[in-house]
Amino acid sequence: MKQTLHFDYTAVGHVTIDVLADGTRQPGGAAFYSALQAARLGSSAQIVTQGVPTEIEELLEPYRGELELRILPAPATTTLATSGTGTRRSQRMLAWAGPIAAQLPLDTAILHLAPVAREILPGRRAHSGFVGLTPQGLARRWPGPDGEIRLSALQPESATLGAQADAVVISELERASCEALIAAARARGAIVVITDGEHPSTIMHGRGSPSSCAVPPLTEPVEDLGAGDVFAAALFVAVVEGVTAEAAVSFATAAAAVRMGARGAAAIGERSAIEARLREAGNDASA
Repeated sequence: MKQTLHFDYTAVGHVTIDVLADGTRQPGGAAFYSALQAARLGSSAQIVTQGVPTEIEELLEPYRGELELRILPAPATTTLATSGTGTRRSQRMLAWAGPIAAQLPLDTAILHLAPVAREILPGRRAHSGFVGLTPQGLARRWPGPDGEIRLSALQPESATLGAQADAVVISELERASCEALIAAARARGAIVVITDGEHPSTIMHGRGSPSSCAVPPLTEPVEDLGAGDVFAAALFVAVVEGVTAEAAVSFATAAAAVRMGARGAAAIGERSAIEARLREAGNDASA
């Protein structure tokens, strides 16, 4: 049996082919963006995904020096036609790699369950000290012949994933779809962070009263694709490093701001860039 390697950060979810409005094809998916951010924070990071191996390997070739990759073969790679930004972004499902059903041996300090298209099944177990969850992909449905993706309430079995999580990150847009999962996570004592674009993020720690964390203004953001996934990865890493939930959210907000400062995954920042942005934001707030 092949020896299981230990990783600091493992993201499980579909790496996607994102087809942009101009026809450009690029890698996407929460597992890709979050694992790359973790790697650039100094973590040994791997992605566990599913799809056509040759397609995914070609997509991620520029990043193979930073990431380990485990691909479960499937007849198709999840492919999304993507247009717009932020709350005006729309996506159509062109191909789906199916549910990730295999129970792989994973030895990881942080396990990030990062579904993009309902591919994570309840009951996954791994040797992990910390489980982070970004559940918005569980609330996606693609009804109709056009394959347009819409939001709907989670199935009850998917909502139980909240009871396995130590931290959950979700946007205000998907909050109503994931209320049962959020309740399960809070009952467990997890940190739940709800982002809301340029508005303050809401922090719920267990059953305690919510608090908020301001989002410093960002001058002329260039691109926000993957910014939420970058936020989640930075938050999970910071929490495991032992900072408070509020400090972790501030760090994650700075990581997302760095990502939005330029186009493509190359814009995902290393720790020094994020810390510089954090200092800048602090100076702006005190001015």
